Amino acid sequence: MDNLFTQSTATDFRPLAVRMRPQTLADICGQEQVVGPTSFLAAMVRQDTVPSLLLYGPPGTGKTTIAHVIAQMTQSHFVTVNATTSGVAELRKVIHEAKEQGVLYGRRTIVFIDEIHRFNKGQQDILLSYVEDGTIVLIGATTENPFFEVQRALLSRMRLIRLEALSVAAIERILAAALTDAERGLGTLRLAVQEGALHQIAVRADGDARLALNFLEQAAAGLAEGAALTMERVAEIGVERVQYDKQGDSHYDVASAFIKSMRGSDVDAALHYMARMIAGGEKPSFIARRMMICASEDVGLADSHALVVATAAAQAAEMVGFPEARIILAHAVTYIALAPKSNSIIGAIDRAQARVAQGAFGAVPAHLRDAHYTGAEKLGHGAGYRYAHNYPNGWVKQQYLPDELVQDRYYRPRSLGAEAELVRQWNARRGQLQSEGSNGKTDEGNGTR
Repeated sequence: MDNLFTQSTATDFRPLAVRMRPQTLADICGQEQVVGPTSFLAAMVRQDTVPSLLLYGPPGTGKTTIAHVIAQMTQSHFVTVNATTSGVAELRKVIHEAKEQGVLYGRRTIVFIDEIHRFNKGQQDILLSYVEDGTIVLIGATTENPFFEVQRALLSRMRLIRLEALSVAAIERILAAALTDAERGLGTLRLAVQEGALHQIAVRADGDARLALNFLEQAAAGLAEGAALTMERVAEIGVERVQYDKQGDSHYDVASAFIKSMRGSDVDAALHYMARMIAGGEKPSFIARRMMICASEDVGLADSHALVVATAAAQAAEMVGFPEARIILAHAVTYIALAPKSNSIIGAIDRAQARVAQGAFGAVPAHLRDAHYTGAEKLGHGAGYRYAHNYPNGWVKQQYLPDELVQDRYYRPRSLGAEAELVRQWNARRGQLQSEGSNGKTDEGNGTR
């Protein structure tokens, strides 16, 4: 069991991000909606009545910092546990100590569990009863979607607090504070900062204050007092980070944003999310499947060629592989994003399936039933069927739906792109009034089965 918040009195070799960790809620930058003076959490800290909490958000957004502040500002006994290294035995020891604190000193015990999503079902079950009876106040931190990773019974007994990625402006303020703080930060160096240098670090940190401070510390390393922190110096310190996990929440969020960007006809956004998936190690097949779905669901009849392009791209990308496959996928993504959009197809099949789910079947009309076998004619199968190809334009007015469903309408056309012409032809056919055998044609021919 570690106490992450014990500070050494010796020379401080801790990383800048740890040294600059805020000591009060007021010091926390960029999460004002969560820790501001009028927030729920601020009121609970002031009253020393903090309930069980689940802090959920991307890395470097303040989850551990908030737990640290609660430890500093409340009178509770505070224990930290790391889910990656702790087991059931350690949890039972923590619970035992919490009971002693309550009996001997009348103190509540707050247990902070970092990366709580790494606890298995059995470990979470142990916590459940002691959270419920008040033996401990549990504060968990996770980067993973808690609705997937934390048991519902435990989650229902905790107050969920969502932290967002920090803005560029918030990170710039954090960096500026670190440069001027002589006690905990880099203030003793009195660095001259070139305009735009902190902004460049903040942008590259992608909402992660810890990463930004680590990056600043690396950029400042070796600089003499009064030296310049230039754009060139910042550029020399490379930072590689792809906020993407093929098995995690961001996987589904980025894939969702990818489809929605194509649907919204934003080429740049669609290419951006595809680039993130490629950088995150997604296979061409996964990206291509999303494109094929979008080509049919969102472009649909407005440009049926989009599905052809998406399918061809999927086959070509699989054959070629990365890195060249990125060009093929980008070709298809751009086409789909630029294509006119119609969702009439998915609406039609949704409505048809909903009716079937309601039990709306009806008997297949006799003239449409299978008539290819001996004796079918005696049953009346196929009698009166009109073979469409024997009529002008390959169409004849005829009932196809069961009698019970003859008024049902599933397809609701949209006059967009190529679908507009298809709809025009469809409406023209629906308005035709043809009689049997017009223009000397008959119902006999190859399609009577």
